[in-house]
Amino acid sequence: MEYIRDRKSNVTFSLHDSRILNMEISRDNLSLQLDRIYQYADDEEKWYQGMIEFTKVDMEECDIMLFNAPFGYDGEKAFSGKSMSFEEFNVEYPNAEFEIVTEGYCGYDTVFQGWIWQGDNNPLFGIMRIWNTGDMIYRI
Repeated sequence: MEYIRDRKSNVTFSLHDSRILNMEISRDNLSLQLDRIYQYADDEEKWYQGMIEFTKVDMEECDIMLFNAPFGYDGEKAFSGKSMSFEEFNVEYPNAEFEIVTEGYCGYDTVFQGWIWQGDNNPLFGIMRIWNTGDMIYRI
């Protein structure tokens, strides 16, 4: 099944608690392989494995922010972390999974916040920002 997100309506899908298992970048498209995509309809929750594709992505406006301390600060007015392109992230964290805790959609901007897991290591807090003027396509 394929569903294209309408930027003006509520989406029947949720990515809360989903894990991004793999990221593929192809020109101006970004594909995310997820372990679960949740769907809510008729007072029922269903989940599917699937892929989300973002089209017409401006990769220069996309990044992943990694925080060295939970929620990015280790005291008042402190920041500890780094910002990386998707390519840099794939090289430095090749087997990492991004667990989505919150998701936000505003215009052409999509933001996922959550935990970055790599093996048995403690997770890092991260924010993934995606900027695209095309479609967000759910493939389940």
